[in-house]
Amino acid sequence: MPAFTGEEALNYDQRIGKLVPGYALLHQITAAQLRVTLVQDATILVVGAGTGREIIELAEQNQGWHFIAQDVSADMLEIADQNFTNLGIRDRVTIHHGKLPENTFQADATLCLLVMHFVRDNGDKDDLLTQINHNLKSEGKLFLADLMLPESSFEREAQFQLCHTVLGLTEQGVEKMRRNFVEEFYPISLEGLTTLLEKAGFSTPLVYFKALGFSAVNSYKRN
Repeated sequence: MPAFTGEEALNYDQRIGKLVPGYALLHQITAAQLRVTLVQDATILVVGAGTGREIIELAEQNQGWHFIAQDVSADMLEIADQNFTNLGIRDRVTIHHGKLPENTFQADATLCLLVMHFVRDNGDKDDLLTQINHNLKSEGKLFLADLMLPESSFEREAQFQLCHTVLGLTEQGVEKMRRNFVEEFYPISLEGLTTLLEKAGFSTPLVYFKALGFSAVNSYKRN
């Protein structure tokens, strides 16, 4: 899984909305589900927390929630740390750099949004989901969104077209995204994701968002 560094880390928040159709809506729908399913003093583990944007938005919606910000990029977490401090929420966030440890956290819910497609399907995806499971409370919730294998012969081209003509991605950006789909991304099917989740100790996932190659599901840790 890549660790965004330097300029990539600094520009991530400005770039990501041009790459993911429905990016803002995905986060709004996820947040709505957290608001109606979690207690006021819940702890939320955010896998691939990046610059902390998700945590900042959620912290504004519930003053009692605490967060664990995990990422493999030290540069991204440094930006996140400063953002949390500037906004006065640093005391509500535990920052963890590197892979998730075994049985260290007891979160009420985990967000794993737009992370899994960077993880190789060689056992690494299984490991990540197992690590998430081990850091969740019994019946803790998982909200996972990811790039999936295309379901039609034209889905990818439609995705590239929308990113360019609607979301404002440059032609150079589209070409880079095409290369990434071949060289850096490891998408799987929804059926494959279901198998991995159930193997890692989660319930059968339910789809709650879908937009041109991206899908989001919710699941929970089985007892």
